Amino acid sequence: MSEESDSLRTSPSAASLSENELPPPSAPAGYVCSLTEDLVAKAREELQEKPEWRLRDVQALRDMVRKECPNLSTSLEDAFLLRFLRARKFDYDRALQLLVNYHSCRRSWPEVFNNLRPSALKEVLASGFLTVLPHTDPRGCHVLCLRPDRWIPSNYPITENIRAIYLTLEKLIQSEETQVNGIVILADYKGVSLSKASHFGPFIAKKVIGILQDGFPIRIKAVHVVNEPRIFKGIFAIIKPFLKEKIANRFFLHGSDLNSLHTNLPRNILPREYGGTAGELDITAWNAVLLASEEDFVREFCQPGPPCDSILGQAPPPEGLSSEAPCDDSMRAVKSQLYSCY
Repeated sequence: MSEESDSLRTSPSAASLSENELPPPSAPAGYVCSLTEDLVAKAREELQEKPEWRLRDVQALRDMVRKECPNLSTSLEDAFLLRFLRARKFDYDRALQLLVNYHSCRRSWPEVFNNLRPSALKEVLASGFLTVLPHTDPRGCHVLCLRPDRWIPSNYPITENIRAIYLTLEKLIQSEETQVNGIVILADYKGVSLSKASHFGPFIAKKVIGILQDGFPIRIKAVHVVNEPRIFKGIFAIIKPFLKEKIANRFFLHGSDLNSLHTNLPRNILPREYGGTAGELDITAWNAVLLASEEDFVREFCQPGPPCDSILGQAPPPEGLSSEAPCDDSMRAVKSQLYSCY
């Protein structure tokens, strides 16, 4: 570990703790690590996570929340705070900002985050718009598969798809393996028409990307796009300005060349639809996992809470997460970009 990495732990909030002193667990049962030895080693190397310092780091973040954001209505349990430390490589300040952003995002887009529970999204789940493949990639990343062609705009608004994505991410991030390994997204744009693409304008794109980059504790290791039509050039032109360089470099466009996809995602983890050997794409298993988590989501997302201002004070939401409505000029610009692809 470099001196620079160790210095990340010298937050004033932790200054009163000696290196050999560990704070008591935040919950009666305490935190029990579920990572394998290999994942502990990976977390140490990639995330600057030292098992011998883990609980002290959590306590330092907890102290910062209590001191700097006393009105932030958030869980302070060890396992919950660890998600944010891992997502920001145990940099206390950045982990705290991510935690504040996480709650700000949830309160700045109520049509997405209010009443967020699996039973409220049965139609989206049944459509096959998204699922998680049963096998991880060679790096241990779960593969979130998105199929926008399964969405029929006349049935429900695009925000319902976003709700389903967020619901899935919330479930995935409960796993410590996912916190360390991250996820991979496989997006199949086969059959996406101009009219359907126009629903995903700059307003929606900016908010979604703002959440994924700055408002949620998950590591997106790659985004693989397949079967993208010419219209995708317009979609990506909308998305790219909001992407950080690191994330933009993790987008891979394969077109209909599944051999190109297989150099990144091996055939033995892919369903037959994508040239794989893992059988037909089955959405029922992941839908069952989500629906079995109904009580957890009701407890987390369906309880009345204090107004946003009383929780976050004057802290603004991350860029792109304001509640302003999209203007007509913005939508006209979107359609102009999309039509130019034809």
